[in-house]
Amino acid sequence: GQDMTSASADIKGIVEYRLGDGPLCSVPQGPVEIETGATDVTLSWGNADTRQSAAIPASDFSRYVADKAIVID
Repeated sequence: GQDMTSASADIKGIVEYRLGDGPLCSVPQGPVEIETGATDVTLSWGNADTRQSAAIPASDFSRYVADKAIVID
């Protein structure tokens, strides 16, 4: 879809996401790419070999940005 926008950001604080039905995990601090969808935001980090990503609800993303846990470049 054309409603995805991407940007780069830095993780500065605790940003948590859930892997399926598993435990909460934390996104490592440092640079991430963000892809904004209609209802959630996907964060991806690492290099080509160790690429990882996490989708979090847009409402959580907004809260992390407000708390300065995520700083958009």
